[in-house]
Amino acid sequence: QPLKSGAVRWSGLYCGSDYSIRLQSMTTTDTMDTAATIAQSIRMIEQGCEYVRITAPSLEEAKNLEAIKKGLRTAGYSAPIVADIHFTPNAAEMAARIVEKVRINPGNYADKKKFEQRDYSDSQYDAEIDRLRKRFMPLVKICKEYGTAMRIGTNHGSLSDRIMNRYGDSPLGMVESALEFLRIAREADYHQIVLSMKASNPLVMIQAYRLLVARMLDEDMHYPLHLGVTEAGEAEEGRVKSAMGIGSLLAEGLGDTVRVSLTEPPEAEIPVAREIVSRYFPAWVGQAAPDEISKLDPYSYQRRHTLEVGSIGGQNVPRVIAVHAELHPSPASLAALDLHYNQVTDKWASGELAPDYILFGDADTAFALPNGIKAIYLAEVWDKFESKDAVQSYPLHSAWPAEKNHPHLNFFEVNAVNLNSLSLLLNDPTAVLVLAGEAGREEIFYRQAVAQCDIIGLRMPIILKFSGTENSESFLCGAASAAGAALCDGLGDGVMFSYSGTSLAGDYALSNRTAFNVLQASRTRISKTEYISCPSCGRTLFDLQETTAMIRKRTDHLKGVKIAIMGCIVNGPGEMADAHYGYVGTGPGKITLYRGKEVVERNIPSQNALDRLIGLMQEDGTWHAPKSEPTTR
Repeated sequence: QPLKSGAVRWSGLYCGSDYSIRLQSMTTTDTMDTAATIAQSIRMIEQGCEYVRITAPSLEEAKNLEAIKKGLRTAGYSAPIVADIHFTPNAAEMAARIVEKVRINPGNYADKKKFEQRDYSDSQYDAEIDRLRKRFMPLVKICKEYGTAMRIGTNHGSLSDRIMNRYGDSPLGMVESALEFLRIAREADYHQIVLSMKASNPLVMIQAYRLLVARMLDEDMHYPLHLGVTEAGEAEEGRVKSAMGIGSLLAEGLGDTVRVSLTEPPEAEIPVAREIVSRYFPAWVGQAAPDEISKLDPYSYQRRHTLEVGSIGGQNVPRVIAVHAELHPSPASLAALDLHYNQVTDKWASGELAPDYILFGDADTAFALPNGIKAIYLAEVWDKFESKDAVQSYPLHSAWPAEKNHPHLNFFEVNAVNLNSLSLLLNDPTAVLVLAGEAGREEIFYRQAVAQCDIIGLRMPIILKFSGTENSESFLCGAASAAGAALCDGLGDGVMFSYSGTSLAGDYALSNRTAFNVLQASRTRISKTEYISCPSCGRTLFDLQETTAMIRKRTDHLKGVKIAIMGCIVNGPGEMADAHYGYVGTGPGKITLYRGKEVVERNIPSQNALDRLIGLMQEDGTWHAPKSEPTTR
């Protein structure tokens, strides 16, 4: 059931309680460019942005929020303005007198992050809290006086040294960082507060929000939640990470306002946020989750133990099953699945996104598949193709007991109709379950099926099936939300995604890419380079979209390497806690490079920075030249 939070009101627009999930975004213009900021804000609002966030890195920008607000109101736009503050309490105190809401980052507001390691005694820690209270209480009093709302927005990686030394760079540290500030605000009887727990890693983000809610309930607190995956990136990858983190929590009834952080123009974020939210509200309001929930720790990741059947389950990485719906498959039609046939040499080549299995249904391939790629056919026709040369093939059963079982591996599709018959498979060591839930409620069915398996003692591997037909964005967000929610909780030994749009080849390619993107975002199977890039704002010191594309072009062959691309120091060393390398704007035309959290070289001219980054990778042995062609099979 949705968690009932308190309601926070600013500028006549409520957030929390039974009110709609609010959509928001953040401008990327220079805050001192009043006309540009107003124009971009209007574009965002006309896309459906309900709260407009604007950076105020110094007192000067904070003062200019008044001109921006006046311009928007004069133009007839009443959307509340949120001032984004990091290191400057005086800017926050000025902005709180002007705009409807102020966002502060606890790790930056009253602390300087030096990555110092030290032990705090209880008395020393209490002294730090007293110092924090003196620095923070003036803002609380101003917000209370002016009726200004506040978001206490914790970011993973930008935690204070005090928090890091006591709680670590962890979900618990994120929660404690926010609660320190929240308790001070409550001392002043100030409650117009929204909380957020953002991370670029969806698993950390999900665990932090869950822990925050548990801690709030322990202390009888009910504040609205702002959901977001920070530095999600761009394009399909950014959408997958955002939908996975946000959707997982919305499915649990958590969340009152949403921001999707893409390295794209801010107006492009709103349709994605709306797509994610629409999957859950109002459709899910009042609908209970299953009574039996698999007994997993919601605050840490642990993969559910399953038996190993063939190459599925056990300690194997989750497998990808592609769906091929053509009546007459050809070698050329598999190119969309990153499998490439050379007719001249009669050889196959496969890329990093080649699936492990392909479901052909009842269509005869009439050709040998690449080595290592296994075929799946419907059980009714499987025995006709089972003996084909150079093809390993297995049946997909829709009913059981089955007459045509493979001696080693059988896929059994499980839906609401046959869920209660799972006990029939109890003694079948060849069984792999394919969970196919009702459209729009897959995540609930996944948990129901796992709970049923746990009750009767089934430990066979589980494949998460998801199909979409509406549009590509809906499919992308739906698959990431549904399957991603399960994977982040350790449920699932593989995925089977299928999108039916307008182009078979395009549909196959999108379905296959999405499968690998979802596994990558859930950190369960790494198949490519990962980019942690901030969405840009008025603090950004270079064109993030252009720079990200430039870096991606030269590094996207580095499987498993994580590169953070940050527009300014605010989202620099802290937010790169999960990355191997960082590329951070530190001045106009100047870049600072990081290895993890360590500064390697400061203020490199931007035209030389990418070459120097590659040189750093070469020094570390993480660089290799891109392959000229895919692997031959």
